[in-house]
Amino acid sequence: MNAEKPLHFVTLLGSLRKASFNAAVARALPSLAPDGVAVTPLGSVGEFPLYDQDIQDAGFPAPVLAMADQIRAADGVIIVTPEYNYSIPGGLKNAIDWLSRISPQPLARKPVAIQTASPGMIGGARAQYHLRQSLVFLDAVVLNRPEVMIGQVADKVGADPLELTDAATRAFLTRQLGALATLAQKVKG
Repeated sequence: MNAEKPLHFVTLLGSLRKASFNAAVARALPSLAPDGVAVTPLGSVGEFPLYDQDIQDAGFPAPVLAMADQIRAADGVIIVTPEYNYSIPGGLKNAIDWLSRISPQPLARKPVAIQTASPGMIGGARAQYHLRQSLVFLDAVVLNRPEVMIGQVADKVGADPLELTDAATRAFLTRQLGALATLAQKVKG
């Protein structure tokens, strides 16, 4: 990365669980980022009330506005999420619904990488496809490759502390972060 133009990415975590495998993946990202790229977490999607037009009419909740501002200020977003019932978790969908109502749209023309992790074999692939549908509506610039779908994640995360330990997975995440940095530089112009 060009040291003159450092990049800042934020992570949006789709899981609320304290012992989340996806949270372990998200926590690993700052140490895997290329030189000149900082990665910091956004607030929890659990802080958002269920989307309701009446609440919006009374004023956007502070956590929604704060996350929108952080996304706007970032050079890219990394969404790290589990798969629930062949789709994305309700909390993440709710956050996307709230963010979709903000103007100017914080995710419009924003480079986005998606990472999913699952105890199953296909690593959350179905969640990724549903998430991509929502991101198309928001006009996000979604990184197509490399796709990160971490299958059998329980075998790739140490138990105490809960952290991503699998070297091959860490190397693959590093490649994706490099690709996101390249995309972000292109979008920045």
